[in-house]
Amino acid sequence: MRHTADGEAVLAAIRSRRVVRALTDEPVAREDLETVLDAGRWAPTAGNRHLQRFVATDDPTTLRVLRMVSPGMIQRPAAAITVCTDHPRAAEFGFPSDAPGLHVDVGTAAATLLLAAHAIGLGAGPVTSFSRAAVGVVLRLPDGWVPEMIVCLGHPAPGAPAPMRARPRLTWRDLTTWVP
Repeated sequence: MRHTADGEAVLAAIRSRRVVRALTDEPVAREDLETVLDAGRWAPTAGNRHLQRFVATDDPTTLRVLRMVSPGMIQRPAAAITVCTDHPRAAEFGFPSDAPGLHVDVGTAAATLLLAAHAIGLGAGPVTSFSRAAVGVVLRLPDGWVPEMIVCLGHPAPGAPAPMRARPRLTWRDLTTWVP
């Protein structure tokens, strides 16, 4: 199978992206934050309905309060994007609040945001350990928007610990079962 140069670049980005937990206090340029957000809108969604919403902040006070209600937020991000599910909009399309597709959409959006951040040289890491109610208050979310994941963004700190690696390193063969 032949790969295009663009295809090879995408595969290289997938292979080199890592969760970054050590970030500098250097601000993230608004243009970079907007680039990551624009990439997020291209994430695949159930029926192309875009039932996820992004709430972005680079305000130091808001980020400090988010950290206080997010025990999983080890890093000190210079910016964050919270991926939310818009449940009223989902209901308009007939999705129950526990529809699995809503979580799939959050995952594809998060993966896209993480890859976009990596592509422009930002460090990024997902956080799912937080108080949903408190994050909703901190971010002043509209009724029915549920925060599902926070993507922390910033500039990778030099000399940060190496990424955690599974031992031994898994291959796709280790993760795959073929069915005849």
